[in-house]
Amino acid sequence: MKGFERKNQLFSLCGLNCGLCPMFLGKYCGGCGNGNQSCKIAKCSLEHGKIEYCYECENYPCEKYQYIDKYDSFITHKRQKEDLERVQKIGIEQYNLEQQEKIKILCYLLDNYNDGRKKNFFCVAVNLLELSELKETMKQIQQNDRLSVLSVKEQCSYIVDMFQKIADRRNIKLKLIKK
Repeated sequence: MKGFERKNQLFSLCGLNCGLCPMFLGKYCGGCGNGNQSCKIAKCSLEHGKIEYCYECENYPCEKYQYIDKYDSFITHKRQKEDLERVQKIGIEQYNLEQQEKIKILCYLLDNYNDGRKKNFFCVAVNLLELSELKETMKQIQQNDRLSVLSVKEQCSYIVDMFQKIADRRNIKLKLIKK
């Protein structure tokens, strides 16, 4: 969108964790403000003084957020509002540090345990689970000596099960919501 630019490519104007998006990671998308797609929220930002995050707007949350978490795109929308609130609370610098840690975890999972069918699952899991949960799970994975003797498919299944158990305890669905 002409005139819309962003400095922060990890966290979007509307609250998406772009750094955890498969399109961004695969370099198919330049991120919020650097892509070639128009966005009604980017247009709104331009109309409201080029705000950096929607929560800075006096009208937030507006009607654009009424159904924002009903469907997903390439990345989950399930925590947009909660993540915007978290950024307000801890600040964007701290939030970005946490996102960078999550990106490292996600890249490690994709590089080592993606059997070609787990990319979306890992992106959603890393996005929705807490950093502390991810770190603990990664520690368990790296300390599991028996994992290396399993086939790639069995390794993937084992790791998916680990994340699924955490999600089940927290009543989180680790699937993208389709239209």
